[in-house]
Amino acid sequence: MQKIIVIEDNPVFCDYICNYLRKNGMETEKTYSVAQARKLIEAAGEDAIVLSDLRLADGNGIELLQWMRKQGKNQPFIMMTDYAEVHTAVETMKSGAEDYVPKKLLEEKILPSIRKLQKRSEQICRKKENIYERKSEAFYQIRQRIRLVAPTDMTVLIFGENGTGKEYIAEKIHLQSKRTDKPFVPVDCGSLSVNLAQSAFFGHAKGAFTGADMKKAGYFQEAEGGTLFLDEVGNLPYETQQMLLRAIQERRYRPIGAKEDLNANIRIIAATNEDLQTAVAEKRFRQDLLYRLQDFTILVPPVRECKEDILPLADFFREQGNRELGKAVCGFDTSARKILLTYMWPGNVREMRQRVQSAVLLKENGLISEEELEIGSKQADVPVCYSLKDEKQEKERIRQALEQANGNRKIAAQLLQVSRTTLYKKLEQYGML
Repeated sequence: MQKIIVIEDNPVFCDYICNYLRKNGMETEKTYSVAQARKLIEAAGEDAIVLSDLRLADGNGIELLQWMRKQGKNQPFIMMTDYAEVHTAVETMKSGAEDYVPKKLLEEKILPSIRKLQKRSEQICRKKENIYERKSEAFYQIRQRIRLVAPTDMTVLIFGENGTGKEYIAEKIHLQSKRTDKPFVPVDCGSLSVNLAQSAFFGHAKGAFTGADMKKAGYFQEAEGGTLFLDEVGNLPYETQQMLLRAIQERRYRPIGAKEDLNANIRIIAATNEDLQTAVAEKRFRQDLLYRLQDFTILVPPVRECKEDILPLADFFREQGNRELGKAVCGFDTSARKILLTYMWPGNVREMRQRVQSAVLLKENGLISEEELEIGSKQADVPVCYSLKDEKQEKERIRQALEQANGNRKIAAQLLQVSRTTLYKKLEQYGML
C-alpha cells in the first residue's frame, strides 16, 4: 500500500487529514515541520505520496519540493493551502507538484487526486514488470521456455550478451516457480576471489578465522528454500568451481569453522555472456560443473536481433526519463527513429536506457532528434537479424522491417542490409508493392 506523508504544522488539522485518509483505506505518516519531513521523505520509498501545506513553521512547501527534486526524490507531491493564489499554484506546478488543493475543498479534491496518482503508479509498476515482455518472436519463445521450466527444480543456464536482461529472466523463473515466496539471491561471480568465495557462499562460524568476530550466513543460507542466481558464472575462479560443484551435487555444505554440514534446499539459476564450451576447452571452466548447471538453457538475444522491440523499449525509457528527470519529452523525430533502428546496440538494453535518458535530459521537451541521442555514425561490427538470407523468412522479415520503418523503404533497406533496388525487387517478387 502506498504511504501518504502528511506535512501540516497545525496538529489538529494534520490529525484530521490523516484520520480522513485512513478511513478511506490509506496508510499515513505525519509530521509538523519541514526538518522532520525531509527525514521521512529520505526514508520513504519511491511510491510514497507527499501531501504538504504551503506555509509551515520552519519553511514552506515549495522549498521542500525543490529540495526533493534536487536530491533526486521523485515521490508525487500535492500542495495544499489556505492561500489560493494563482501565482502560487503556477510556481508549485513548475517546481514539479502533481496537484494543488485548497484546504476548503480538501474533502472534495484530495481523494480523486491521490487515487489518480495511485492508478498511475500501478500502471508504471506494471510497465516496469513488462519491460522485457516484448513482442518479438524470440521473446515469445523465451516466455514459453520460462513457463515450462519455472515449476520444476531444474537448474537453468541463461546465455546472453551483457545488458540483455539475464537477471530479469532469472527473476521471472523464480516468480513463476513454487519457491516464489522464498528469497531470490543474486551473486556477482566476477567479484568473488578464491580467498573470499568459500565464506561468501557458505558463511562462517564465529572465530573461524582472524576477523570473524561473529557468525555470518553465506549466499546458500540466505537463499534457503528459494533461488540462488549465479550471475556471469564463467568468471568464477577455477578453484571455486570445484567447491561449488560439490555443494550442488551433494546438496550439502559446511560453513567455515562449523562442525556440521547444512542441507541446501535451493534452486540454482546461472547466467553467462560467454561460450562456456570454449572456456571448458581452454580449461577455464569445469565440464562437470557445466553439466550440472545446464539442465535447461535459455538464450536471450541481443537487441539488434529483435528490431521490432526497439522503438517500444525506447519509448519505455523515454517515459521513465520524463518521470525521473521532471521532463516532458513526447517522442522521437524521424532522424532519431532511424538511428534507433539502424544502430547495432552493442550494450543492448542497458545502453539503450542510458542513451535515451541522456537524450531526455538534453531535450527537456518536444521530440528527441538524432543529435540528442549522441550515437553518431559509429556502428558495431555485428550482423543484423533482418538480413535476407533464408528465402522462407524473407517475406516476413521485409514486412517487419517496413513496419518498423513506418513504410520508409530507404530505412527498411538499411535494416535488411540490402540496397533499395534489391528491396524493390523483393517487394515486386512477393507482391508487396
